Amino acid sequence: MIDRRQWLQLVGASAAALALPGLVSAAVPAPAKPLRILILGGTGFTGPHQVRYALARGHKITLFNRGKKPKKEWPGDVEELHGDRNTGDLAALKDGEWDVCIDNPTTLPFWVRDAGQMLKGRVGHYIFISTISAYAANDTPGADESAPTAVYGGKDAMAETLDTLKADMSLYGPLKARSEQEAQHWFKDITTVIRPGLIVGPGDETDRFSYWPLRLHRGGEILAPGKGDDPVQFIDARDLAEWTIRMAEQRVFGNFNATGPARRLDMRGMLQGIAKAIGAKPELTWVPADFLAAQKVSPWGDMPVWIPASGDSTGFAQRSIDRALKQGLSFRPLAATAADTLAWFQAQPAERQAKLRAGISAEREKEVLDLWKKQKA
Repeated sequence: MIDRRQWLQLVGASAAALALPGLVSAAVPAPAKPLRILILGGTGFTGPHQVRYALARGHKITLFNRGKKPKKEWPGDVEELHGDRNTGDLAALKDGEWDVCIDNPTTLPFWVRDAGQMLKGRVGHYIFISTISAYAANDTPGADESAPTAVYGGKDAMAETLDTLKADMSLYGPLKARSEQEAQHWFKDITTVIRPGLIVGPGDETDRFSYWPLRLHRGGEILAPGKGDDPVQFIDARDLAEWTIRMAEQRVFGNFNATGPARRLDMRGMLQGIAKAIGAKPELTWVPADFLAAQKVSPWGDMPVWIPASGDSTGFAQRSIDRALKQGLSFRPLAATAADTLAWFQAQPAERQAKLRAGISAEREKEVLDLWKKQKA
């Protein structure tokens, strides 16, 4: 747990970072005309940020979801409709018209098909939140939105369910790509496909980025993957959410990679930036990728954010985001994301903090570090 002094340091670092001019999208002038925005989902990770940002900019919001999560207190009027796309229950959407629909949670093509059948002709713009994982390959640095997407190889993409996806996560990318195609079929010429990379920041229940601020804060000798020069890409959920709303305001269509930062960042720079933001002085021991592979220390899982920039994954964290930058995608400083994430996590209940959902365990980390030092000796 952090004490009051450390808490104030974190808040101060975050506030200072957010005060830097030209880096945070909140300064973008609101549009003259308010939009009627339908958000499918809206209560997960990025959705609440979309809602709050849109309300602050004068838009009218309707949410459609299952209504399973605790009701949130919004800073304005929000219409909330309930149904279940997984069972085909979209009756609550049978009436109404919206300037834009933002589809956040879809992983299955039939969810888009059903939404298309229900909303076609009553939505002026359809924004589908896809994923960088929709691409067929990750071997080319600088690949842009024209790169081929994954091809679904099963019998019937429309018959795939959440259960089959959970049983075989290799279907995730192909099903997202197939969902993109379905969106473009039903909302021809008015579709925007946004492909985020790793989404991070306060509120992330996966801990895929949170591991690093927490590990650096804990201190001691830290297992760091590779040589430190492997590139990394990720985006703060707030930056993604706010840019999505601005894309709706601008009625920009087409496909866009949405990850960051704006300039190349490697693993060493990321860890150093996080450490500086939270006031840590880490003792990093960089361990080569081949040794980690031999010890079955997995990229992304045991070592979150990191993927070795070699072989088939050479371009994984080097996707071109030029199109998105030209359309105004902007980023909070790494310091803000790191400090806010640590402060958020340390404010969670003790049972939530007891076990991280990503990253190597302390016991296994020490074991691998000992083996590495033994081999070097």
